[in-house]
Amino acid sequence: MPAPTAVPGWRSLPLAVTLGDPAGIGPEIIVKAWLALRTTGPRFVVLGDHDALAAASSLGADCLRRVSTPDMAGDVFPDALPVLDLPLQAPVIAGQGSPGHAAAIIRWIETGVGLALAGDVGGLVTAPIAKKPLYDAGFAFPGHTEFLADLTAGVPFESARGPVMMLAVEGLRTVLATIHLPLAAAITALSTPRLVEVGRITAEAVRRDFGVEHPRLALAGLNPHAGEEGALGREEIEIINPAAAILRSEGIDCGDAKPADSLFHADARARYDAVICLYHDQALIPVKTLDFWGGVNATLGLPIVRTSPDHGVGYDLAGRGLARPDSLIAAIRMADKMAERRAAAARAL
Repeated sequence: MPAPTAVPGWRSLPLAVTLGDPAGIGPEIIVKAWLALRTTGPRFVVLGDHDALAAASSLGADCLRRVSTPDMAGDVFPDALPVLDLPLQAPVIAGQGSPGHAAAIIRWIETGVGLALAGDVGGLVTAPIAKKPLYDAGFAFPGHTEFLADLTAGVPFESARGPVMMLAVEGLRTVLATIHLPLAAAITALSTPRLVEVGRITAEAVRRDFGVEHPRLALAGLNPHAGEEGALGREEIEIINPAAAILRSEGIDCGDAKPADSLFHADARARYDAVICLYHDQALIPVKTLDFWGGVNATLGLPIVRTSPDHGVGYDLAGRGLARPDSLIAAIRMADKMAERRAAAARAL
């Protein structure tokens, strides 16, 4: 395949893609994403173990090129996948996660955040990690999102501070007020201040990172029929609708709670730019139903751009050559657009 001399629309800074769990499908889908994007972009540099990538690629090491700095990715990318080689200290067996990989996985994430904060990459895309091997090695955070928030905690940021998790596919953005909690605990965790915080962060991020000048937010109800005016539950009256009223008083377009069973059809989706959902499955079921393979996880309210595929490490597929890169490709493209908008805003200032 001939290498292009210039690709219209390519940004001056590459993205950083962390390898994720090397025993999962991360290495395979990264190589497949590069094959899909090499002639069109967006460009990216991989932070991870060169040999793990080579072992997961049908092309072996021939499609890889070690680089010492991210800015080398521009010249390399059309011909080879640029890798900032940060080696593992333990062998990889496809499909078998290991605490021995934890130190390297954490180092790859920390390196990516450092490069993004330094302005050496436009944003960060993280391949999936498995939590159990990291926990077994002493990792103290629930997952990527909380770790990234901690790594960027001391960095000035002019907007409302997250992290808030958004799941997105074409035509739908869902934002989670609670994430990985049992349903009973998620209901208990709901509060008016939390929903106001999520609404503020979402409105600012949709404006800043997704280019919607006047964001329209929807709020999903918790109870059937959004509580039926209290007959089927009072959370809408006592918690959810008061949050919507506060957001409106601040100039944010946010309606009162709507029945969740009628929020996600095509006509309803045309009436908002993002919907705040109250628990995990309420947000993820519609996204995965609309586009199971192409969903993207974006972290809102951070001083860096971060996206990720909306799936796990796929140990059952690792090493078999069957993993689909659709979600990673969508995450790379979304991160590139978000980074471009932030860069344009910075230039305007």
